[in-house]
Amino acid sequence: MTKTVERQPPAPAAVPPVPAPTPAAGRRRRRLADQARAYGFLLGGLICFALFSWYPAIRAVVIAFQKYTPGSPPEWAGTANFTRVLHDPEFAAAWRNTLTFTLLALIVGFAIPFVLALVLNELRHARAFFRVVVYLPVMIPPVVSALLWKWFYDPGTGLANETLRFLHLPTSNWSNGTDTALVSLVVVATWANMGGTVLIYLAALQSVPGELYEAAELDGANLLQRVRHVTVPQTRFVILMLMLLQIIATMQVFTEPFVITGGGPENATVTVLYLIYKYAFLYNDFGGACALSVLLLLLLGAFSALYLRLTRSEGDA
Repeated sequence: MTKTVERQPPAPAAVPPVPAPTPAAGRRRRRLADQARAYGFLLGGLICFALFSWYPAIRAVVIAFQKYTPGSPPEWAGTANFTRVLHDPEFAAAWRNTLTFTLLALIVGFAIPFVLALVLNELRHARAFFRVVVYLPVMIPPVVSALLWKWFYDPGTGLANETLRFLHLPTSNWSNGTDTALVSLVVVATWANMGGTVLIYLAALQSVPGELYEAAELDGANLLQRVRHVTVPQTRFVILMLMLLQIIATMQVFTEPFVITGGGPENATVTVLYLIYKYAFLYNDFGGACALSVLLLLLLGAFSALYLRLTRSEGDA
């Protein structure tokens, strides 16, 4: 009788042990989880920007090359909107008024905040009170501020002319005169917006080392010489940045001419942004309004690129 030999099953192969997670891998997973959570919180803001900022901007550029009328399908018009806008007599007046407003705002509204910041920096008593007083106009809504100044400039019963009559001085048409309307709006814009500029200048002045002023005083420098040789060189970057930001802001002036003068008298205060409003909501020409917006965007984009270049250069330095 043959004896059968039972075959033993092969021994299972040894399973290599699973390596334990290293501390670096754990940190990497936690970092990815934190980033995913952060982007999740940012998603709502990104969606809002995409819907209410980026999409309208891109849509405006597209409409600038279309014949667009609400209620009818848009038609491709090429550069016809730009040609029509460039030949509009109001176009030249609007750009001339805007550039003049910007220049006057730099002359008036650029020096006054710097001088006020110098004065506030030298105060030893009631400094906080005067800071609040200077910043108070910024807290007033722009439309309310414009309405107050409209009453102030009223040629009949306005406070400005009533004060001049009380002092037996000749009155003025202020915002109703073709020669004085734009200057009157510059005064309004300067008063309404200088508070934030003053505080920025004040912060820059307080960062100047006091040893420099002491050395200048020992050398016999007076106040104007200290400002010229110490203050201005030490704050030149802040001055330049605020100048560029002011140019960008003043070239978009709209509230003051819209509320106070309505673009008049005789188009003396029609600005580019106000002309865009007229094209869109008075002339019902959205293609022309978007064409004007693109032209303004290109100019302001150049100043914005210069601003970013200067801030990057200062940061690298």
